[in-house]
Amino acid sequence: MLRRRAVMRRPVARVGRAAVGTAVVVGTAGAVHHHQNQKYATQDAAAQQQYDQAYQQGAADAQAPQYAPPPAEYAAPVEPAPAPDLTAQIQQLAQLHDAGALSDEEFAAAKQKLLAG
Repeated sequence: MLRRRAVMRRPVARVGRAAVGTAVVVGTAGAVHHHQNQKYATQDAAAQQQYDQAYQQGAADAQAPQYAPPPAEYAAPVEPAPAPDLTAQIQQLAQLHDAGALSDEEFAAAKQKLLAG
């Protein structure tokens, strides 16, 4: 009888070992799969964060003006000095001509210069 019991136990032991071996393989595969999923999720989150930062930077750049704003204050325009009255200058030249300070040619040249501007 002892021999019979030993024979009967062996097939049960083999089935038990096969079940335990299968459970170990399945458990290891599940752990590896879970670890890979976490790794890929972390990589995807980092990539999404970089994308979001680049998008926000692009949106900020698009809203920024592309030109320099004009200065706040402008210098007052320079007004030319008022030209002396043309008639008064010709009269002054005529007085100098009458007084003999200017010759006829000098008077004509000075008058032409005033009229030309």
